[in-house]
Amino acid sequence: MLSRGVHPLMADAVHIPDEAEVRARWGNFAFSPETAEKAQAIIARYPAGRQASAVMGLLDLAQRQVGAETNTQGWLPVPVIEYVAAQLSMPYMRVYEVATFYTMYNMAPVGKFHVQVCGTTPCMLRGSDDVLAACKSKGMVKGGTTADGLFTLNEVECLGACANAPMVQINDDNFEDLTFDSTVALLDALAAGKPVKIGPQIDRQTSCPEGGPTALKDMVSENHDYRGEWK
Repeated sequence: MLSRGVHPLMADAVHIPDEAEVRARWGNFAFSPETAEKAQAIIARYPAGRQASAVMGLLDLAQRQVGAETNTQGWLPVPVIEYVAAQLSMPYMRVYEVATFYTMYNMAPVGKFHVQVCGTTPCMLRGSDDVLAACKSKGMVKGGTTADGLFTLNEVECLGACANAPMVQINDDNFEDLTFDSTVALLDALAAGKPVKIGPQIDRQTSCPEGGPTALKDMVSENHDYRGEWK
C-alpha cells in the first residue's frame, strides 16, 4: 500500500522546459553540504551494495534543494535525476522510473504552493468540485501555474484522508473538510504569507467525528484507564 502523500500519477499535462535551458541551469547540480550529509545518512540505512534502496529519499532531498534555490516546492530536472543516479551507481532510467511513478516528485517546474486536490470518490461525493471551483476562482488551471508563480494546481488520486473529505495536499501539508469558502480563505492566506491551520478546517480533532468524540470521551484529556468501568 502506498503511504499518504505518495500516490500514483494522474494525467494532468505539464510543460517540461526546453532541454538546452534545463541543462544550462541545472547541468552542474550538486548536493549542498547540508543535503549531502542528509543523503549519506539515508544511504547508510541500507547494507553495502543495496544503496539503490535510498533512491526515493535522495530524490526527495534533490527536489527540496531545487525548491529552496527557486523559492518553489521544487522539481526534478533531468540533470538532477542524473546526479542522483550517479550518487547511487544506478542507471539513469531506473531512477527516472521512480521519479515518474509518484506525484510526490514533480517532473516540471511548479509554483511556491503545489495544490493537489483529491478527486477520488469520497472527496468527489463530499464536494471536491467546490474545492476545484475555488481554485479556479483564484486563477488556477489544472496542470498549470499561476502567472505570479504562487500556485500550481493538479487533481490527484486518493490522498488517504477519506474520513475528512474533501481535502487538498499543499506541499507537505493536508487541509481537510473544505468548502468553497474555506478553500478560498486558505488560498488567500497562503498568498498573503499568513499562518494557516493544517488539517481539518472544522471543529474536528484529526479524523474524530465532527463536533468531538462520541465515545471514549475521557481519552480526550488523558490516557484514561477504562478497565475498571467495563463489566
